[in-house]
Amino acid sequence: MIVDARGHRCPTPGLKLQKAMREAGPAARLTLLATDPMARIDVPHLMAGLGGAVVSIDEAGGVLTIVVETPGAPTG
Repeated sequence: MIVDARGHRCPTPGLKLQKAMREAGPAARLTLLATDPMARIDVPHLMAGLGGAVVSIDEAGGVLTIVVETPGAPTG
C-alpha cells in the first residue's frame, strides 16, 4: 500500500501513515512518500511506539520513500 503525503508538513505524514496502518492490518508492508524532511525522524519514532518496523528509508529528488511493516498478528 502506498501512502502519499508529499507536500504535507509534520504531523500529517505520520497521521496518514497511522490511518493506513489501521486499514492494512497486521504484518502488512506500506510505503510512505513524503517531502517533509522531518518524516525521516518522525516515522522511526512512530513505528517504535506502535511496535512496527522501518524496513528502509531512501531519498531521491527531494522525496523520501519510507517502507514500514505493521506489527505482526498476535500469537497464542
